[in-house]
Amino acid sequence: MTLQEIIAQVENLSMEDRDYLFELIRQQRIDNHQPVIANCLEDEKTNSEGFWDLTLRFRKRMEQENIIFTDEDFLDLRDRSVGREVKF
Repeated sequence: MTLQEIIAQVENLSMEDRDYLFELIRQQRIDNHQPVIANCLEDEKTNSEGFWDLTLRFRKRMEQENIIFTDEDFLDLRDRSVGREVKF
């Protein structure tokens, strides 16, 4: 059966049967993804870093790559315009 044939058959279902079919498909997708979700959550727990840890890692990487920021890097960075024109 092709996807188009399945869609045509679904269109012939009652709203109650469509809702049941939708819920069945949704539950199957959840069941199929449970191991993936669990692995992601476990990785997040073991690899979770706070703001300070990420800041230290960023600084270490800058030192490794010999990146140095100076005041000249930030010259003329700010937009000094007054903003959009307002007509009263």
